[in-house]
Amino acid sequence: MTNQNKGILLLLASAFGFSLMTLFVKLSGDVPTLQKTIFRNGVSMFISLFFVLHFKERLIGKRENQPLLLLRSVLGAIGIILLFYAIDHLVLADADMLNKMSPFFTIVFAAIFLQERVKPFQVYSILVAFLGTLFIIKPSFSLDIVPYAAGILSAIFAGGAYTVLRALGNREQFYTVVFYFSGFTTIILLPFVIYHYEPMTWQQTAYLLLAGLAATIGQFGITLAYKFAPAKEISVFNYFTVVFTALFGFAFLGQLPDVYSIIGYIIIFGASFYMFLRGKEGDAAREKLVTPKD
Repeated sequence: MTNQNKGILLLLASAFGFSLMTLFVKLSGDVPTLQKTIFRNGVSMFISLFFVLHFKERLIGKRENQPLLLLRSVLGAIGIILLFYAIDHLVLADADMLNKMSPFFTIVFAAIFLQERVKPFQVYSILVAFLGTLFIIKPSFSLDIVPYAAGILSAIFAGGAYTVLRALGNREQFYTVVFYFSGFTTIILLPFVIYHYEPMTWQQTAYLLLAGLAATIGQFGITLAYKFAPAKEISVFNYFTVVFTALFGFAFLGQLPDVYSIIGYIIIFGASFYMFLRGKEGDAAREKLVTPKD
């Protein structure tokens, strides 16, 4: 099996894990958003701690990487809180697809903060993707737009977190990064959760523990996938999350996205797929230029 195929399989496993997380968060019912977040990240913290200790890595990473690790954790924590709020108030597939705008924001942030060159086709793809979000959001001057705004903001903060990860590169092991992020979120949210704690049933507790386990699978899967193959070669497969989430939403919650949302999904996926194909074409052209002729 090629490294690219391994990356694709890991990304599909990651998509399935994150879709399960979304479903379990929704099934947990009217538990406060911060309480759901601390369960999700608390489970990830203990699982990643096992790997850190097993491989005898630093618990909080190297000193020189602390600013980037901290920034990634802050951005990621805010992004997850906003995503969970959107999940609680929207059709599952809508919340998930709005969050899937994060790769487009990553391109923008990488251009601004990392001085990475943005190509014209990437600009066109971003503009088209934003058009797709309007079909999902269906803007109106009412409070109904708040959960949709939370979904978009979750993508913005996730895009920022992924940009920081790109700046961090391979300077830390993936399980150290996950432990730092999960541990940071758990510690920061713990006082608020204790003060505003809402009693839960055993079923709700089980759903949130499963959400944490599924999220950890998703996090590990996506991190390992990009070690086998570059994001530009396989990232489009991450959109299978929306397919899985839509199926789960229909099977377990009886949710069906409306026609406008489906149009939005198609537009955003189409923009991402176009960007994926153009990236592959660019790689092929460069490879042709550097390959010596017989």
